[in-house]
Amino acid sequence: MARKPTSREVSRWHEELGNVSEQLSDRFVRPEMKVRCEIYLECLLAQVDRKNGWQLAEYAGDASPRNIQHFIGRAKWDADQVRDDLHGYVVSHIGDPDGVLIVDETGFLKKGTKSAGVARQYSGTAGRIENSQIGVFMAYRSRKGHALLDRELYLPQAWMDDRPRCHEARIPDDITFATKPELAQRMLERAFEANVPASWVVADEVYGSDSNLRRLLEKQGIGYVVTVACNQHLFLNGVRDRVDNHVKDLPKNAWKKLSCGDGTKGKRYYHWAYQEFGSLTDAGMQSGLLVRRSITNPDDLAYFFTSSPVGTTIQELVTIAGSRWAIEECFEQAKQETGLDEYEVRSWHAWYRHITLSMFAHAMLVAIRSKANRSSKKRKSLTI
Repeated sequence: MARKPTSREVSRWHEELGNVSEQLSDRFVRPEMKVRCEIYLECLLAQVDRKNGWQLAEYAGDASPRNIQHFIGRAKWDADQVRDDLHGYVVSHIGDPDGVLIVDETGFLKKGTKSAGVARQYSGTAGRIENSQIGVFMAYRSRKGHALLDRELYLPQAWMDDRPRCHEARIPDDITFATKPELAQRMLERAFEANVPASWVVADEVYGSDSNLRRLLEKQGIGYVVTVACNQHLFLNGVRDRVDNHVKDLPKNAWKKLSCGDGTKGKRYYHWAYQEFGSLTDAGMQSGLLVRRSITNPDDLAYFFTSSPVGTTIQELVTIAGSRWAIEECFEQAKQETGLDEYEVRSWHAWYRHITLSMFAHAMLVAIRSKANRSSKKRKSLTI
């Protein structure tokens, strides 16, 4: 269980809760729904053992989960509009021109077969094939903090082939099958349309190996450091071959010991090598292959395709590659502190509503921490 908050933190939460509730008020036509939204956000921020219907209702002072369930499952409001507000909220608090957009997925273990998108599929959360839902997410990271920004529920093809099952889970008729990289592209396009300030995109090999996603980023003129599989083919030095074959004969002096950021045990050091390939894009970006090798196990390698402004150093690319940990931290914090994975809903709409509000509650904590850090730095500068 998360630690008990201090009285100062509780005061800050309530102040920020009032600000967010006011910001979201236009998304709810009926006054009671505006109040219910504020109550739901407060419940997600509260020190409740498990943020399911009954315990949230108890915290809210309701005799049963009926009001909570109605707000999340049946009331009229648009979770996508709230998501758009989340974009603006995150940018207003931690936005930075050098920001990084991070794409990854997380699993939600479920019982039964009724929840939208549930299937026996690989869940990175469990590290094995489990009955679960998979959410594809995008986070935003800057020097001021990091927060979840967008979300999409992955629907396996078997669901799309069973329309009665989709209707039972209230999945709209216009929803069609989309791969995880395609879901990621939708979120990236929304971020670009919303003018979210970012210079980089980071993703693992599920997304980095997708050429359409990379082309989208190149068209936008945004840099990327994305993991690709070892069998990804690349034309380099006049030869087209797998990336792992390209790096077999790299000279010893090609490798540099560099840190990709701080970990729980200090700096995270690896050996890194980098080779440019291809011509400059119209946006003046240079393509390259970045390779990470374990210091203790030379056979443990990871491969990254990169697109970066001319003159970008290998240390800068390494630092961007290491920023992917931020979304993992967002998942952990949101699951522990704002109930990201503790929902008891089955329908498509209810999943998006709960997840969006949980992300917003987490962003509120990020905003509070960012404000506190700025105040602390200001006090120190005045003291000096």
